[in-house]
Amino acid sequence: MAQRRVLHDEFFKKAKAEGYLARSAYKLKEIQERHRILRSGMRVVDLGCAPGSWLQVASEIVGPKGLVIGIDLQDVRPGLAANVRTIAGDIFTTDAAALLPEPDAKFNAVISDMAPSTSGHGDDALSVRLCRRVLELLPSLLAPGGACVMKVLEGGGYPDLLRDCQRLFAKAKGLKPKASRDLSREIFIVAEGYRPVTAAKPTSVAKAAPKPGPGWGS
Repeated sequence: MAQRRVLHDEFFKKAKAEGYLARSAYKLKEIQERHRILRSGMRVVDLGCAPGSWLQVASEIVGPKGLVIGIDLQDVRPGLAANVRTIAGDIFTTDAAALLPEPDAKFNAVISDMAPSTSGHGDDALSVRLCRRVLELLPSLLAPGGACVMKVLEGGGYPDLLRDCQRLFAKAKGLKPKASRDLSREIFIVAEGYRPVTAAKPTSVAKAAPKPGPGWGS
């Protein structure tokens, strides 16, 4: 018998009790605990930020002297901290310059919990395409030495994607947080030490946007 998906698990209940917009907050929290990719005063951009839980976590870490900017197809719930700004838009059509807080002020970290509208067929390929769009945007968004965290569904395209990240960064590895559901194929690539000058061009790029759901965020 197939394992039944548990919707209201411990992380769902914990998020509700602690005021986070989604259980996915604890995925970023664990990544942060293990890798310390975010620090006080940093500029961070969240690609596919809905429903906003990663914005909340990043906002807490970077503090009042930092800045977090998020973009998603749907408007994100109001009431976020003063150091958070959001934009309604599609990462495949929005000019990267529109995300920068000011000209030439690149981000110290790019984070993404994006997911395509899933159907059960070819979802991993659509997820990889989203990640490749993130890689395309890095030269315009990420400062040298910066970090990138992005979600991908494991499948045939994952090994090549990870290798391309390892060329672009001093180190890159996959991590599955405890808050990820047991049945989920999601894994997060955590990449540190961006090297835009010496980086090799990724083996392939996103040519078209996968079909979105209500928002790019999970």
